[in-house]
Amino acid sequence: VGHCHPEIVKAAHEQNQLLNTNSRYLHDNLVDYAERLSKTLPEKLCIFYFLNSGSEANDLALRLARQYTKHEDVIVLDHAYHGHLTSLIDISPYKFRNLEGQKEWVHVAPVPDTYRGLYREDHEDSVTAYADEVKNIIVHAHKRGRKIAAFFVESLPSVGGQIIPPAGYFQKVAEHVHKAGGVFIADEIQVGFGRVGKHFWAFQLQGEDFIPDIVTMGKPIGNGHPLACVATTKEIAEAFAATGVEYFNTFGGNPVSCAIGLAVLDVIEKEHLQAHATEVGNFLMKILKEQQIKHPIIGDVRGCGLFIGVDLVK
Repeated sequence: VGHCHPEIVKAAHEQNQLLNTNSRYLHDNLVDYAERLSKTLPEKLCIFYFLNSGSEANDLALRLARQYTKHEDVIVLDHAYHGHLTSLIDISPYKFRNLEGQKEWVHVAPVPDTYRGLYREDHEDSVTAYADEVKNIIVHAHKRGRKIAAFFVESLPSVGGQIIPPAGYFQKVAEHVHKAGGVFIADEIQVGFGRVGKHFWAFQLQGEDFIPDIVTMGKPIGNGHPLACVATTKEIAEAFAATGVEYFNTFGGNPVSCAIGLAVLDVIEKEHLQAHATEVGNFLMKILKEQQIKHPIIGDVRGCGLFIGVDLVK
């Protein structure tokens, strides 16, 4: 919502003057914020865990998926990046290819890129073709005695090249993953909170009938303040709690963080930032496409709201 936004600075300052404490102590801000956030999401995503960073959120999502499914393996997209913890480097081809390589429990699916990918715009049904790649990974994993815990994906792959997956891809993938006893995790850390303009969450671009099992949030959630969140279903949360080992995060969801989170949602609403992202994004896309006509080096211009990629061709 902008550098040093006065509303955010004010909310942080006022709450800092009153109280900041660890999350063992009950405070209304936590409940108020969870309630407010829940209004932006599909009804079944009604349990919230608050943390300090997107990496923490993705690590917890991984734990939730494994506890709920009792499986270990994870399917990710090629070139993906999901965070800097060891567990997340393991599921980030962008990182592990330069480090220790691919673990046995990690499976890499091709990016659903209709410009440079395996199946392009001229393909008769790129959605099914890309989803079938995931299906094939599951079949091969099962033959080796592996079991899928989750399909872990950014709703719009960012580090992977600002990719806009074709609508319907997530639905088909979720079908294969659910059939295999896994869950669908949507990483909204870079693309959530109205950045895509027409929707509050980027996964909503896939259609109203698509709901992930777990959604992770970070970055814009606190406008630069360390705040993150995992939203999930009651079933998954109950399976996680059944271990008897409660999830605790010392400062995740502290009163100051939640005051800032609430202020961010206020600003997005009051200043119509979703509409703004659509308007500015459309304008930017228009002038980039004008440049594309002039310059052969610009192969593709794609995007949604203020998530835009310009593909340069040698």
